[in-house]
Amino acid sequence: MVIIMNPEATLENINGVIQAIENAGLEAKIMEGAQQKIVGVIGDKTKMVTVAIDALPGVDHSVSISKSYKLASREFHPQSTVINVAGVKIGGDEPVIMAGPCAVESLEQVLAAAEIVKKGGAQFLRGGAYKPRTSPYSFQGLEVEGLKYLAEAREKTGLKIITEVTTVEGIEPVAEYSDILQIGARNMQNFGLLKEVGKCGKPVMLKRGLAATIDEWLNAAEYIMNEGNPDVILCERGIRTYETYTRNTLDLSAVAAVKHLSHLPIIVDPSHGTGKWRMIKPMAFAAIACGADGLMMEVHPNPAKALSDGSQSLTAENYLELMDGVKKLSKFMREENLNPLTI
Repeated sequence: MVIIMNPEATLENINGVIQAIENAGLEAKIMEGAQQKIVGVIGDKTKMVTVAIDALPGVDHSVSISKSYKLASREFHPQSTVINVAGVKIGGDEPVIMAGPCAVESLEQVLAAAEIVKKGGAQFLRGGAYKPRTSPYSFQGLEVEGLKYLAEAREKTGLKIITEVTTVEGIEPVAEYSDILQIGARNMQNFGLLKEVGKCGKPVMLKRGLAATIDEWLNAAEYIMNEGNPDVILCERGIRTYETYTRNTLDLSAVAAVKHLSHLPIIVDPSHGTGKWRMIKPMAFAAIACGADGLMMEVHPNPAKALSDGSQSLTAENYLELMDGVKKLSKFMREENLNPLTI
């Protein structure tokens, strides 16, 4: 349930509503609307039957939320959320680009990749210091040493850092060195990890699970938000289907669906979504055209020698060409007022 307050509602009115909710044994969450404050009710709404919410001073009306996720729902928060990460706005008018190698391999490799992605106009350097791999014999990452390399690249280039956290124990070091914590597809329903990153005080990017429905994905975001962290970014990275030509099936319809169901920003990862570097450019263009708030792509100084995912990594030349097209496409859509999500 959400309770819409009158624009003229006082702090005393709002506190009165919160007190009524808490007296019923439920939790209240305050959100800012465009012109009004909104009070969300978390818990079993049947406990509210004895409370005449709409009659309380300052209340305009109340609305029941049918979704199992509340905080992530657009019913609860009608305005689209824009997340400000050290001056970079995710969910704003321009797409945000996160690019870099799949795995941090050395300081030289990270610095070279950072220069490439910076030149193309990216705002974030991505790179895995902790690498959960399908095979235990595959390269698992440099861990804290890799985090330090990313931090040095940030210092030299000004790029923000996004990197994956894979365990509860890893949250503290990742939060220390990165600007956004990434939850990978394999951990989308690691609820203990989701709860703890919800307490870390840093924005979190939540990748869609390998076979997750959109409903399951948004409920996973709810776990993070329910711990007090509203800064959640969703990432569509392809789901597993019967198709074998691509690594995954990139579900771009999820962008439109999420924008309808949720206020959270969503970016698209065409690298993992296809597993083929030749397909990244058309899928990146398609993602921008269908309303994605940004892209995450793998870029490597020498993909042929990459320790992880070289086949889906762009060279400097391919990345710069792609970014030129992304800039032109997003500029054209803005100038022509082409919002695919507005009907």
